[in-house]
Amino acid sequence: MAVARADLDRLDLKLLMLLQENNQLTSEELADRVGLSPTSCLRRLRRLCENGAIMSDVSIISPSVAGARVTSIVLVALEQEHLDLLDTFKNRMSACPEVTQCYYVTGSADFILVVNTGSMEEYGAFTERAFFPDKNIKSFNTYVSMQTVKFTTRISLDVS
Repeated sequence: MAVARADLDRLDLKLLMLLQENNQLTSEELADRVGLSPTSCLRRLRRLCENGAIMSDVSIISPSVAGARVTSIVLVALEQEHLDLLDTFKNRMSACPEVTQCYYVTGSADFILVVNTGSMEEYGAFTERAFFPDKNIKSFNTYVSMQTVKFTTRISLDVS
């Protein structure tokens, strides 16, 4: 379980904001920007990792590395929302490498997925494998992205 916002002070929040922009900053660079010693920064970073405030430390690759890709936003409506059926769907989507994001939502759809495939043919194969065998899927609507206008993993934090 991740740490609560109330457990973080202004310096923790500053560190998190800086790391979201560039997680390759050295402890010396971080210390200089937040006004701490490098040792204090390292201690805080270790604590932020241990308490779950930092979930993962990854590199975001350029989409051009993967070549031409099709990004689809898929709205999925289920027949029934029993807990066991929801968990089954969540687990199946979590196991699909094509699904890069999965949200359980309110509204006319039950889930919104972001699916990334190499072609429309691959997307079709994905739907045949992931959706058609599931008798609890009432419907799914697909929206294919024509252009990425904004993509970020950064979460805005009030550091004042």
